[in-house]
Amino acid sequence: MDFQSRVLPELRQALEQFPGFPLKENLEASRAMLRNPPIEKSEHVNTTSRMIQGAAGEMLVKIYEPSQRTGSKLPAMLWIHGGGYVLGHPDMDDALCERFVQAANCVVVSVDYRIAPEHPYPAAIEDCYAALLWMTDEAESLGIDLARVAIAGASGGGGLTAALALLVRDKGGPELIFQMPLYPMLDNHNRTASSYEITADNATWNRTNNLTAWSMYLGEDASKNELSPYAVPARAESLAGLPPTYTCIGQLDLFRDETIEYVMRLAEAGVDVEFQLYPGSHHCFEVFVPQAEVSIRASQNYVDAMARALNP
Repeated sequence: MDFQSRVLPELRQALEQFPGFPLKENLEASRAMLRNPPIEKSEHVNTTSRMIQGAAGEMLVKIYEPSQRTGSKLPAMLWIHGGGYVLGHPDMDDALCERFVQAANCVVVSVDYRIAPEHPYPAAIEDCYAALLWMTDEAESLGIDLARVAIAGASGGGGLTAALALLVRDKGGPELIFQMPLYPMLDNHNRTASSYEITADNATWNRTNNLTAWSMYLGEDASKNELSPYAVPARAESLAGLPPTYTCIGQLDLFRDETIEYVMRLAEAGVDVEFQLYPGSHHCFEVFVPQAEVSIRASQNYVDAMARALNP
């Protein structure tokens, strides 16, 4: 059975029309595919853009918060957009960040970290850490409850979420109550069965793109056996001491096996972890086909998980 015939019928039509990301041949064209048109903004959420001090100069963050706020402090979440470390911008997740705000009654800060190959590792993780420090340092002005801070991201942003959780643990703060690395990009080895399984040109993320993106992100270090877990989270010797975790993935996602291994290692390390596997579903299925039943279910599950975590 080939990849496409295994995809759920409700997801298949969109997949058949997807041309694939030509990362190696035309990176700019791939980036343009993720530049979404403006969404219809929710009247219940205020969005502002700020320039803050990143790891290497000024950096954009987008701040989402309830439009009707009382004086009470709210929980907060740092959101890290996806794109395989080489694509993406906070604007593409406006609608999702608004959903988090409304479901969890929280403040969301979305970070415009530097991407590769122009800015290889450690640029992205340094920017994400700088954004987290800024968010927690500005807790008073942002109206944030420092006892309820979480981090989250999807795909490449999920990999950065996992890396950031390790970095925060090792640096001793800021304190995190929860992490949510969704279908994360964790391992540059590309040795798992699912890594070899997903090779179709029109897959939303295939083996060729994954190899290319990791090479762009790691740069000259790509061939090294010893890499920092802040670059490649799968290389972490221990996952003990990480915050409670939620993750999910489609069964037809290239990252399936590395995500399952990550979940198993979290559980073995004594970290509370919740995990969902969606049969017949490919990488980013709920983003590409948001109205499919499985997509509605998957996105509601992770939005609800964040709402529960931030409002214990």
